[in-house]
Amino acid sequence: MNRFNLATLLRNHRLVAGAIALVAGLVIATALYFEHGLGMRPCLLCLYQRWPYYAGVPLAALVAVFAVSERVARGGLALVGLIFLGAAGLAAYHVGVEWGVFLGPSGCGGTPAAPAAGIDAFLAQLETVRVIDCSQPAWIFLGLSMAGWNALISLALGALALASAASVEPPVALTR
Repeated sequence: MNRFNLATLLRNHRLVAGAIALVAGLVIATALYFEHGLGMRPCLLCLYQRWPYYAGVPLAALVAVFAVSERVARGGLALVGLIFLGAAGLAAYHVGVEWGVFLGPSGCGGTPAAPAAGIDAFLAQLETVRVIDCSQPAWIFLGLSMAGWNALISLALGALALASAASVEPPVALTR
């Protein structure tokens, strides 16, 4: 009887890569919806946390669609795993800033404005700038901020990718 188990799933590298691309794509789409659809301006650390997704989603999709061998798929998944573990670390740092454990970056304020044409325009621009504080979560769900959820999701995606990259077919047992 052929039973399905986690080890079998992890050895299906292209399926795992596709699932990671899908979930990570939904995460970044959600962040963009919160920003553009709901008007929640991200802080500097929030913007930095998107970068690993901008690299990890297309890489995972490439592995899912174009991996020509198990070795290529495993190598791509290892890279995806490292990217998302880095994302988890960055998100954990942001959580530490929110909780007052770490100091945030000195430029912790939203998207930079376009350069002003002159001193009067610059002074007018300064009056309209709204700095987003990295230490104040904009949204909390079930006791976790967006950075907290990102840390957990990124850690799970990274662990899944690395577990799949490390998973190989067991050697065939010789029978007499």
